Amino acid sequence: MQSDIASHRMQVTDNLDKLLAIFPDSIRSQLDQQIESDSDNLIEVVLDLGRLPEARFSDRAVYIRDEPVTQEEIQHCIERVGMFSSDNRAGIERTLHRISAIRNRTGDIIGLTCRIGRAIYGTIVMIRDLVETGQSILLLGRPGVGKTTALREIARVLADDFGKRVVIIDTSNEIAGDGDVPHPAIGRARRMQVARPELQHQVMIEAVENHMPEVIVIDEIGTELEALAARTIAERGVQLVGTAHGNSVENLIKNPTLSDLVGGIQSVTLGDDEARRRRTQKTVLERKAPPTFAIAVEMLERQRWVVHDDVSATIDTLLRGIEPPAQVRTVDDSGEVTIIHEESSSPFKPLPSRNTNEAIPLHPQGLRASGRMTPLALNPSNSRGNSDFENMLERSWQTKEQNSQKIRTPGPNGEDWPVYIYAYGIGRSQIDQVIDVLDLPIMLTKDLDEADVVVALRSQIKHHSRLRSIARDRHLPIYTVKANTIPQVTRIFRQILNLDDPNVPEATDLRLFSKAGSDDEIEALEEARLAVEQIVIPQGQPVELLPRSAKVRKMQHELIEHYRLQSDSFGDEPNRRLRIYPA
Repeated sequence: MQSDIASHRMQVTDNLDKLLAIFPDSIRSQLDQQIESDSDNLIEVVLDLGRLPEARFSDRAVYIRDEPVTQEEIQHCIERVGMFSSDNRAGIERTLHRISAIRNRTGDIIGLTCRIGRAIYGTIVMIRDLVETGQSILLLGRPGVGKTTALREIARVLADDFGKRVVIIDTSNEIAGDGDVPHPAIGRARRMQVARPELQHQVMIEAVENHMPEVIVIDEIGTELEALAARTIAERGVQLVGTAHGNSVENLIKNPTLSDLVGGIQSVTLGDDEARRRRTQKTVLERKAPPTFAIAVEMLERQRWVVHDDVSATIDTLLRGIEPPAQVRTVDDSGEVTIIHEESSSPFKPLPSRNTNEAIPLHPQGLRASGRMTPLALNPSNSRGNSDFENMLERSWQTKEQNSQKIRTPGPNGEDWPVYIYAYGIGRSQIDQVIDVLDLPIMLTKDLDEADVVVALRSQIKHHSRLRSIARDRHLPIYTVKANTIPQVTRIFRQILNLDDPNVPEATDLRLFSKAGSDDEIEALEEARLAVEQIVIPQGQPVELLPRSAKVRKMQHELIEHYRLQSDSFGDEPNRRLRIYPA
């Protein structure tokens, strides 16, 4: 990983000459002198009627000349750029520069902000490993920190290096430049333009329904409709890469419009015992749903980012009044990445456990509910030494069972049951639901010494050579699932137990796919089951189901996947529904 990362050097393409060409000679000649030795740090040029023209650099601002800007000079610039859209933005064809207008009360343009757009190749070296996982990524940060530049590079890497079908929703033509032909900085990625900013959510849905993308790239998710569209896209298994207004994940929690991106917030009343144990009030805030984006990146500076690689855990921790653990990633001029893991800090001391004198852990210790592990540092030698790193790694995911005694009973063919499974990267809720509903002879363990088999999420274990090595040394078979879904977990468990005989039909207990077990959920799942078993499979005909909520549609999608069939969501809320296709 080290050599691979170090080989990525940042290359900058800015087409600055094309931006300078729009200015009148009286301004351009003076501007050339100002930026001659420091053009790489130029951020924007500001022209306001009756005021001195200004060049703004990353560390300072200077006046270009001593005479104020005239209306004729502003008009000269306007005539040499593209059309201004309803959000008062224009561009220069085949470049990434953005020209924003300030209008007076009658609609005349009296000010221009000419922002330099740069394609910086190699800017995502800090999070390239996260981009490879296929999980949805949300970028946060103040204006000018480089969010759009990072989006552009992510789109190019996913399209060119990984061969994925990438569609960019380019609302203001900032990502791929102005004009009908996109800037080469996005590589093979395709770009969909948006006629008006308020239609961005519609174009997002249109992209998924019409162009079969594997990745959707969105800049500036800022409305409730856009947040809802993002959730709908994520529900269909499409990787999302986007930016949102806000400097940190904590900002999103406090933003009622965008809180759905991180799962939404709801008020919950605790029981007396639980409130005492947590030392909180009886009414607390908790996360309402799984987050739309699995990973969040706070871009503090251009070369210093904070990564939350499990947004669910981060939000849950913040809502309990605890500073969540995070990774601080920095990159130097040579392209070498350093990762520092910051531990969480609690404003209160947890209460002691009832059965021991140890404190109740605020987070699962070892491999528990989510099967997660402290991620491997890309450059462990730059933290606190290899020995400290190894010790931290051992403590974080290999936890010994206390007084564990395996109980074995013979299975129908003489095999040893139950099977003890060490799960990595798979949600505990899915595992428990499959085991409970199907009554499988499976026990979960967090100790590799006790395990008979390792079950892991494919995208996670392929980067975890240490776990693979330990499993190989202990002769533990490793089974992988491609996605964290009920059907895939069910199939892998049946395979482990030798129950995947094609002549033996798989169980279709609808409780497997219902989260709450409510009548509405069971009714919707029964509708999908009957459609598959009575029409789609025997008659080979597609079927449309009744409109359902996003939560119920996701359950229906999982049920259809159980039958190894394809399904798709279409229509607009609240009439959005499933269509099931024959094999």
